[in-house]
Amino acid sequence: MKNNFILFLLLLSSFIFSQEKKSLSIKKTIEKITIDGLLDETVWKISETASDFWQNFPYDTSLAISKTEVFMTYNDKSIFIAAICYDSLPGNFVIQSLKRDFSYPLSDAFVVTLDPFSDQQNGFSFGVNPFGVQREGLIANGGSMGVTTSWDNKWFAEVKRNGSNWTVEIEIPFKSIRFKPELSNWKINFARNDLKRNENSSWNKVPRQFNIASLAFSGELIWDNNPKKTGNNIAIIPYSIARSSKDFVTKTDTKYGANIGLDGKIGLSSSMNLDLTLNPDFSQVDVDRQITNLTRFNLMFPEQRQFFIENSDLFASFGFRQMRPFFSRRIGIGSTDPIPIIAGARLSGKPNKNWRIGLMDIQTAKTKDKNIDVFAQNYMVAAIQRNVFKRSNIAMIFVNRQQFDTNKYSITNFNRVLGLDYNLASADNKWNGKIFFHHSFSHKNNNDAYSHASWLSYSTQKIMFIWNHEYMNKNYNAETGFTPRLFQTDLSKNITTRNTYWRIEPSFNYFIYPKKSIINKMGPKLFLDYYANNNFITTDVLAQVGYDINLTNTSGILINYNTYYTKLIYPTDVTFSGIKTIPANSYNYRDVMLSFKSNQRKILNVTFSGSYGTYFTGNKISYNTEITFRKQPYTIFGLNYTHNEITLPNVNKVILDLIGPRIELSFSRNIFFTTFLQYNSQIKNFNINTRLQYRFNPMSDIFIVYSDNYVSENFNNKNNALVLKFVYWFN
Repeated sequence: MKNNFILFLLLLSSFIFSQEKKSLSIKKTIEKITIDGLLDETVWKISETASDFWQNFPYDTSLAISKTEVFMTYNDKSIFIAAICYDSLPGNFVIQSLKRDFSYPLSDAFVVTLDPFSDQQNGFSFGVNPFGVQREGLIANGGSMGVTTSWDNKWFAEVKRNGSNWTVEIEIPFKSIRFKPELSNWKINFARNDLKRNENSSWNKVPRQFNIASLAFSGELIWDNNPKKTGNNIAIIPYSIARSSKDFVTKTDTKYGANIGLDGKIGLSSSMNLDLTLNPDFSQVDVDRQITNLTRFNLMFPEQRQFFIENSDLFASFGFRQMRPFFSRRIGIGSTDPIPIIAGARLSGKPNKNWRIGLMDIQTAKTKDKNIDVFAQNYMVAAIQRNVFKRSNIAMIFVNRQQFDTNKYSITNFNRVLGLDYNLASADNKWNGKIFFHHSFSHKNNNDAYSHASWLSYSTQKIMFIWNHEYMNKNYNAETGFTPRLFQTDLSKNITTRNTYWRIEPSFNYFIYPKKSIINKMGPKLFLDYYANNNFITTDVLAQVGYDINLTNTSGILINYNTYYTKLIYPTDVTFSGIKTIPANSYNYRDVMLSFKSNQRKILNVTFSGSYGTYFTGNKISYNTEITFRKQPYTIFGLNYTHNEITLPNVNKVILDLIGPRIELSFSRNIFFTTFLQYNSQIKNFNINTRLQYRFNPMSDIFIVYSDNYVSENFNNKNNALVLKFVYWFN
């Protein structure tokens, strides 16, 4: 009895301790540290140790089985991190390739998360896998949505694999991150993904319902002396590009072109940065993958251009996904041809812990798009954010597009948006939300030109409830934003109209965690997506009942029953193939959807989703499957197939196929070859895209990209292009 009581006290004390935020002291060193993964420097033997990681998956109630130990130190120029990742299981590591910016959930990895302003809202993530491949990213909105890996910067890491463990050494220059020298305590956390054991863990405990990158659960990094900005932080990134292209449809001669330009990064302080760009080339070496669009609205593709990435959440997170007052892809990208950008500048950062500011200005040149004159435009975006309460903030944005007719200022051709957002995040991360009001200003139609919305989420281990409402008036005009639901197209008259709408979108999930089962988590869900016009007449409804099953081995099954109501205000081609429109009317239809994913840790894995049911006046069967095979760490072969089969009365069956095989080869951590094919019957196109990348220095690359497009029906060549691009990062 006495022994049981003592055991109970030990367990209780362990539980209480686990709820406390951990801390780690970091002390300065004068020892030279060589980044080689060996951990043979004296400083690692005397540094304080961060250990006793807690599981995040498959459970979160016990210490991690895979042991991890972390050490930290610094000098005048850099932060240094070392880790010992113990590995007691035989077998190969699980990784995708040797390519940078790997997916953390799909790879064995060690990650450090830094929050230099201790506001638990924004931070940096640096990770390596057992083969020394690096991954860096930005954390926004408290980390609830994970890490954005499109951000790139200079830092250094090496790994040694030793049989019973793998050891990591990381160097992060102070120049590569933003921080405030007055702060002696930073927020920090470490994470370890051990897919061989199927365990995800973190130094400071993160509940299983939250993303492992969530800043709400960070520990404390305590400096012996406040870190300071050292020297000038200036980076010049010139590029040169040469291209040739041939259009076989117009039968014009092969076009040759070349261009040069540069980006610049100037650290005005340790927390404020000035980015400059001169004659940038925004041709995409990462091409957008094609998607079969069976909606009446435009799709959003993510921004991939480096100039817009750092602190992009400060500008891009205003509004909601379909109600963005600012969307950077509106700048420099025309309907068919790129629009030249003369120059741009962006000032962004945090003057202190509670304030965050951003100011961006970009000037485009006069050009032609589809042989139509496009006049010069100036785009200016200003954003300011103030932290309130523990982890919430209030933010304001102003977006201005101003046209210049030839060399003159146009007093009538402009568009402006002023918006105010309140972003809620509770200290325990259970409550998250947003409320905003935006108003646009143009030369005319400014009455009621506003939008507003609210979103509130409550999440625990057993339930998740989400409320969302949206309203957009037809006069709201965010020309530099993304508002696809505002527009409806009448194909019979070839005109597009603007329509006021309301949206209500609640959802509820209940989670069950079976004990001693192959099932990790399962439960029912309810979802409603409701749209109405300005007279509160229903226009679109999706009501969904589903059940989700997630297995401990990372595979899963989801089944949904969906009922739809659509009120078409114009005759519409619901096959999206240009074959036949159906009349404006109200339609009710329904389907059943099933999705499945196999064990993602296996070298061969499959994902599948399919639906079958009625569709407007007919029927539709849809399915998508993706097969991935890895010969790690050098080869990934994937095949994606999307099939839609639509049957309407008195109309031939419409079949839309999108087939996309791809091959990714990693010859080393510096040389990569990617090729993918895309057969798209919806737009009658067959595309070949091939890219060779050589990273000869940190953040410095040579790209060779070849693309070819054919008419899918007869494989007549439409156009092709060859691009050679050189980028070099001078510090």
